[in-house]
Amino acid sequence: MNMKELLYGVAYYDEYMPYDRLDKDVEMMKKAGINTVRIAESTWSTCEPQPGVFDFSHVERVMDAMEEAGINVIIGTPTYAVPTWMVKAHPDVLAETVRGRGIYGARQIMDITHPVYLFYAERVIRELMKRTAHRKCVIGFQLDNETKYYGTAGKNVQEQFVKYIREKFHDDLDALNYEFGLDYWSNRINAWEDFPDVRGTINGSLGAEFEKFQRTLVDKFLGWQADIVNEYRREDQFVTHNLDFEWRGYSYGIQPYVNHLHASQCLTIAGTDIYHPTQDDLTGVEIAFGGDLIRSLKQDNYLVIETEAQGFPGWTPYKGQLRLQAYSHLASGANSVMYWHWHSIHNACETHWKGILSHDFQENATYREACIIGNEFARLGKHLVNLKKKNEVAVLVSNEALTALNWFRIQEQAPGADAKSIYYNDVMRWMYDTLYHMNIECDFIWPESENLDQYKAIIVPALYAAPDELLIRLNQYVENGGTLIASFKTAFANENVKVSHEVQPHILSNCFGVHYDQFTFPKNVGLTGEVILKKTDQKGNAHPAANVFMELLVSEGAEVLASYEHYNWKDYAAITRNHYGKGQAVYIGCMTDEETLKSVYKAVLPEADVEIPEYHYPIIVRKGLNDLGKTVCYFLNYSGMELEMPYDYKNGIELLENTAVENGTALQMPAWGVKIVEEA
Repeated sequence: MNMKELLYGVAYYDEYMPYDRLDKDVEMMKKAGINTVRIAESTWSTCEPQPGVFDFSHVERVMDAMEEAGINVIIGTPTYAVPTWMVKAHPDVLAETVRGRGIYGARQIMDITHPVYLFYAERVIRELMKRTAHRKCVIGFQLDNETKYYGTAGKNVQEQFVKYIREKFHDDLDALNYEFGLDYWSNRINAWEDFPDVRGTINGSLGAEFEKFQRTLVDKFLGWQADIVNEYRREDQFVTHNLDFEWRGYSYGIQPYVNHLHASQCLTIAGTDIYHPTQDDLTGVEIAFGGDLIRSLKQDNYLVIETEAQGFPGWTPYKGQLRLQAYSHLASGANSVMYWHWHSIHNACETHWKGILSHDFQENATYREACIIGNEFARLGKHLVNLKKKNEVAVLVSNEALTALNWFRIQEQAPGADAKSIYYNDVMRWMYDTLYHMNIECDFIWPESENLDQYKAIIVPALYAAPDELLIRLNQYVENGGTLIASFKTAFANENVKVSHEVQPHILSNCFGVHYDQFTFPKNVGLTGEVILKKTDQKGNAHPAANVFMELLVSEGAEVLASYEHYNWKDYAAITRNHYGKGQAVYIGCMTDEETLKSVYKAVLPEADVEIPEYHYPIIVRKGLNDLGKTVCYFLNYSGMELEMPYDYKNGIELLENTAVENGTALQMPAWGVKIVEEA
């Protein structure tokens, strides 16, 4: 979805203000170049203080003020936190999870399938739409907020799941029992009416399928909201949602509780929130990862609906970082940067989550930097909006593989063993982050993606569970000339988490030119081979080493790029490359350090005609084609040091300073600085 301008905005809550300062806020927003606000989200109890009694005065006065000021408004449906009166009258609207029924207080604790909740949610959405959809200032709508299934697993959800399973297996209980291995530990189901409460299952196939089903509840819920909104919205108004990520104190990986690809189908433009470390820990990798994934959902531009201004106390940005972050979002193809939120909150659970303004509402360093960004966006927007990318590399991600590896951990230990586990997202981020640090831009694809052949190389992290059809397509992709780079724990089980009884890796063994039948945890196991850069630590121990997990690979014609350096494991391969058909397939049988993975990429990707840029982290380079048909190159300095770098692209104009740049000249990159060159 192409847009006329970059959106630079904030979440704004008139409801939370300690005193009336709307006019002053508008004045300060205009000075900062802020052209968009998000309102109404999460204010259900204010909008409907009693059932059927509506008060949208805060929403209407903000729309009036923004309309007069020429500031866009995005309306959020206020459904992700329920009012007290609903729970008082209908306590069962709170989700029943593996931990039992929830207790009122937190947001996102309701059963999104409950008919009572849906009745009231539809009513408040319709009332809100009646008052907002016709307004000139309203440019779009956000459905709910960071929606997930919230662990809902009560009786109504279980009944829906049994219906889903009966359809999946065509009412054939024998097929279900066989495919899920339910004979084990007497878990066999001999009558549909005996179907047990799935919350207690120890069967990974049944448990993973239930989680897959729970993810479909999110798709249905958002689609249901979109259908209501679409009855009222104008054709020029968009529908979005802020898809979030696995949270590890910041946005980290694929969301376990939502299939982003499926959930985004009802949206006219994908949206997201991206949070990340800052200060000395600011690398930009979470910005790039989140942006690349969300852009790939519709292979189009997207909205950053939320990101941090100050955020947690530990995130107060250094000078220049707010600006660097903003342009990093645009460099991934975002058409907006919007902060959570305009002002810091004076009570409640996010009291110390700070917006652009601190608690005193005065201008501060963050606000002054926001002014610079907003006015640059206004000046340069036509050169930066709707940036289009055509990448040669893709990373294949899978919710099903993620869930399966939660049931069967990569570091599955004997009882009583103590080990820190890694998970699917750790492997995915290891493979993605290495690409990022090498300035190899990429898209994301999913098991159902049909566009494999458009990529010169596909990276496959830990595809533990996958349908045969996908593995056959990956096999064909390599035969047709593609380059496949896969990690350990790939092609092990089918979509029902049933382990193959054939040689591993299942279906792809010939493609990779290897097989294995044993795996273990490395203890003092080094790596040796042509892709291994030898180092020793102060104790003389050889590095790099095999980490976390290792498969004992036996080559069947594949070139051995690295072997295990260990007296007992020395006969096994660790990393291999096989030429298969017109393409090549690389299998990485163990976790390694990033430098080793870089060495593998450098050895393999040029053969796929993928260019390895000369630039590398902390200089990040990202580019695309703008609306004027010109290539725009972003140069981002993710360090606190001033750096000089040669400019190796076509002659052009550095947009921020409006100066000519010629090939071969040096770009002076300030600490946490940005340069944007539009090629001539």
